[in-house]
Amino acid sequence: MAEVKYQPILLISHFFNINFIPRQILSYLRITFGFQNIRNMALKDSITRINAIIHKLRNGPATLKQMASYLSLQEELLDYKLVTSARTFKRDCEDILSLYGIEIEYDFSKKQYAIVQNGQPEANNRMLEAFDISNALKLADGFSKMIHFEKRRPQGTQNLNGLLHAIQHKVFIKFDYQKYWIDEQTERMVAPFALKEFKNRWYVIAKDGKDNQIKSFGLDRLSNLDITKKGYPKQDSFDIDTHYKNSFGIISPNELLPEKVVLSFNAFQGKYVKSLPLHDSQVVILDNVNEVQIQLNLCITHDFAMELLSFGNDLKVLQPQSLVDKIKTAHYNAYKKY
Repeated sequence: MAEVKYQPILLISHFFNINFIPRQILSYLRITFGFQNIRNMALKDSITRINAIIHKLRNGPATLKQMASYLSLQEELLDYKLVTSARTFKRDCEDILSLYGIEIEYDFSKKQYAIVQNGQPEANNRMLEAFDISNALKLADGFSKMIHFEKRRPQGTQNLNGLLHAIQHKVFIKFDYQKYWIDEQTERMVAPFALKEFKNRWYVIAKDGKDNQIKSFGLDRLSNLDITKKGYPKQDSFDIDTHYKNSFGIISPNELLPEKVVLSFNAFQGKYVKSLPLHDSQVVILDNVNEVQIQLNLCITHDFAMELLSFGNDLKVLQPQSLVDKIKTAHYNAYKKY
C-alpha cells in the first residue's frame, strides 16, 4: 500500500474549530504549508464528509453509487457540501486512514467499499471508538455541561510513541519508577517487549535487568524515560498474547500454573458477567432465574482475587478450595474492622 501522507490542516481542523485557532498558528500554517486563505477552505465540508463515509461503511459495505446517494441525503440534512467525485472519495479514504487508522478497501468483484478488519479486532474497535468520541465532542458545543468525564490522573500516554520506538528497534530503556508501596523511586534498565492496557491504565511489559524477570511497569508511575541506543537480543519466544493467555489482568504469571475456577453469581449480577466476561476462557455452566455459574481456566493472581472481592456478596467462589479460603479470609478480615 502506498504511504499515506498527513494533511496538516485537515488534522488540525479535526480536533479544533478552525475559527478558534490562534492567529499565530494560522500564520505559521500559511507560511509553512503555502495556504493563503485557510479560513475560506472547505475544511468543515471535508471533515463532515469523512465522518459520513465512516458512519455509512460501519453499517456495511457500499458501492460508490450507494455512497453518493447517502452523501446526497446527508448533504440535505446537514447543509454541508458532501457530494463528491470518485477521485475525491479515494482521497477521503486515504485521509481516513491517516487520521483514524481506519482502512477502507475496494472489492473489485463486488464493486463495494468496506472497512478492513485486519485481524486485530481490539485495535479496530478502539479506532472506531476514538472516532465516535472525537466526533461527538466536535459536535457538542460547550460540551462541559453535557458530558461528565471520569476524573483520573494522567496515564503516562505521552511516552507511548517513544516506547513503541524502543520496542520496534529492540533497544534498552532507562527510567525512574515509583512503586505504590515504596516511597523512593528506583532507576530501572529494562528490555521492552510490548505495551498492554488494563483498567484504563497503560503498562510496558519488559524484562527487568535486575533479575531477568518479565514484569509490567505502569506508565503513570514512570518518569525520566531515556531511549538508549543499546540493543538487546531478539526474544523469539516472547509473545504477549501467549504470555497473558492465562492471566486475568496485568500481573505476569511467571511460575504460576492455570487452575480451574468455578464462580456462582446471583441472577442479576450474572447478567453483567455474561455481557462482560472476566476472561477469554469463561464458560457459562449454569444459568437459571436464581443463579449464574461460570467456569474459568486461569492463574490465580492478586489482581484476580481483588476483582472477585469487588463483587461482594453477589459472588460465591465454588472452586478451587484455595481460592475459596483466600476470599473467605479477606471478607472475614474486612468484617472484623467494623
